[in-house]
Amino acid sequence: MSPAEQLAEGIAELGLQVPAATQAKFAAYLELIAKWNRVHNLTAVREGAKMVSVHALDSLAIVPHLQAGSVVDVGSGAGLPGIPLALMWPQSRVVLLDSNHKKAAFLRQAVIELGLANAEVVCERVELWRPPARFDLVISRAFSDLPEFVKLAGGHCAAAGRVAAMKGVYPDEELAQLPGTFRLDRALSLTVPGLRAERHLILLCPAGA
Repeated sequence: MSPAEQLAEGIAELGLQVPAATQAKFAAYLELIAKWNRVHNLTAVREGAKMVSVHALDSLAIVPHLQAGSVVDVGSGAGLPGIPLALMWPQSRVVLLDSNHKKAAFLRQAVIELGLANAEVVCERVELWRPPARFDLVISRAFSDLPEFVKLAGGHCAAAGRVAAMKGVYPDEELAQLPGTFRLDRALSLTVPGLRAERHLILLCPAGA
């Protein structure tokens, strides 16, 4: 099965409706990661079929559970999950935030090549960044543990927004150490096509919300 076929099959398993043109952009995005990986080591995952499940489908698995007009992907790295979200939500504003200059260079190239008019790249440390407005969704896949994530990035979350963390096993200890400024809203167990591993989406909201 080709990566494109694997992607299409996985999208169907997730119950998502993704236009053929958008699926083609996902394939182009994975090819771009593979190309840059040869020089810049963006991600440890290098095999085509594994990239489809670990990168594309893992990011797409969260889409049915979220909606947001503005998103910041903290520690975006290779653009996960920010670029998949920008592809799926063309009407939403997506900021890809990473302090690593080489990764930011990749992100800028990806935004150009994929024609993502709704995405922008910011090369800055999250705790030093001062955007003009807060976000509906502050998300990360592999930035830090939950207490640290909330401490550094929670200030970018709007009063009615959500902080979302993509996790493997359920993070009991991390949740127990959350600062009082945020509380658990929902914890969702996810099934990612082609991925035999526990995956969870942890949604936090401001304590007063």
